[in-house]
Amino acid sequence: MGIGAIAFVAAFPTHEVSEAQERKIKGPLRVHPKNPRYFTDDGKRVVYLTGSHTWSNLQDMGPSDPPPAFDFNAYLDFLVKHNHNFIRLWRWEAPRYRYGQGAVSFCEPHPWLRTGPGLARDGKPKFDLTKFNEAYFKRLRQRVESALKRGIFVSIMLFEGHCLQFADEGREFHPFHPDNNINGIGWKDWRDYYTLANPKILELQEAYVRKVIDTVNDLDNVLYEICNEAGGYSTEWQYHMIRFVKSYEAKKRKQHPVGMTFQYQGGTNANLFNSPADWISPNPEGGYRDDPPPNDGRKVVLNDTDHLWGEGGNPQWVWKTFTRGHYPLFMDRIVALTSKIVTWAGRKAEDIPGAEEIRKAMGVTRKVAERVDLAAMLPLPDLASTRYCLAEPGKQYIVYVPSGSEVTVNLTDAKGKFKAEWVHPIEGTTESGDIVEGGSMQTLKPPFEGDAVLLLLSTHS
Repeated sequence: MGIGAIAFVAAFPTHEVSEAQERKIKGPLRVHPKNPRYFTDDGKRVVYLTGSHTWSNLQDMGPSDPPPAFDFNAYLDFLVKHNHNFIRLWRWEAPRYRYGQGAVSFCEPHPWLRTGPGLARDGKPKFDLTKFNEAYFKRLRQRVESALKRGIFVSIMLFEGHCLQFADEGREFHPFHPDNNINGIGWKDWRDYYTLANPKILELQEAYVRKVIDTVNDLDNVLYEICNEAGGYSTEWQYHMIRFVKSYEAKKRKQHPVGMTFQYQGGTNANLFNSPADWISPNPEGGYRDDPPPNDGRKVVLNDTDHLWGEGGNPQWVWKTFTRGHYPLFMDRIVALTSKIVTWAGRKAEDIPGAEEIRKAMGVTRKVAERVDLAAMLPLPDLASTRYCLAEPGKQYIVYVPSGSEVTVNLTDAKGKFKAEWVHPIEGTTESGDIVEGGSMQTLKPPFEGDAVLLLLSTHS
């Protein structure tokens, strides 16, 4: 799960972005005061989040040293084309790594300067963990600013836990390995990096987090993620870091949401729900991959294929996630969207099966979400025979209908008439339906084959 061993280079067409496509952000996100399943940027409207993210969208990664540059502006064009408005901005901590017997990969830049004296294990100057690499933080700021201009929210990943855990050479070349820095910093066990066991490591980590916050605090499109997929041993350290970010930002001009994502291996969703985080990304436990549970409002849930499949997903999962009160995110390779062949280590870079349908479906959920008052809607499975229903009873209903089957909607307690509209869940095309009377159970059939989405909107609203 987590990050794959292969990093791909983006190659997309460039698209002109009209002013109408840009959605203005009114302020930093915060949990909606009336519907805590969602975020708001003005205290009233829900900001619906969905989007594709990929490993090399902050640091360049690949099989050469230096690695090939990632075209971030083309990536933003790609997101806008698909009507996406959210990314995880990935952090990768090892300058050189390899999983098992796989090919060697490289990554740069990093947050600290390589000043020496002496050489690290990769043959380059050792890191000075007290001196920041301003080029790294300049790139961080520029990319978050560029996303802001497109109306795209960015979750900044502060730490990354998959490589240290699963790539032996990732541990060997990590800046905090005792052989790779001039500060006498190191671990007895690499897990110390994700615990509170070593005060010197924690002090340097906190200094780095402060630097990140200082770099982007004034920007409205920022969220934070503490760490990607560090194991269950990281729980108290992650809780500490969540509180640390909140405490430091409390003294700043703006405050931003802080997230905790699935701990792999050995973590539980209970650790996420019990955390002080504003938002979480769960593992498959409880059905988040196949039949997501209705969001009960304890946390904002960004349901991410990265933590459910690693690489995978399908459009049905997108709509099930949306109609159960969560935000869907896609771990995306982002490869070869033009005729140009993209390769890695001599092999053709292939897309994840069904990726384009997943991307399109997420964009359609956003279009639908912005047509309704999502702040007033709850996931209410009992109102539809398919059990995928987001509704404000008596006013507005969004029902996912798998496999072209009929659907029965419970309008027994709803008064008045409702305009029915059918939406194709991948292409986003619409067909008008009949006027539906409230006051009874109503059975409706999609006008086209395959999956469908039903909108019922009160004619008196």
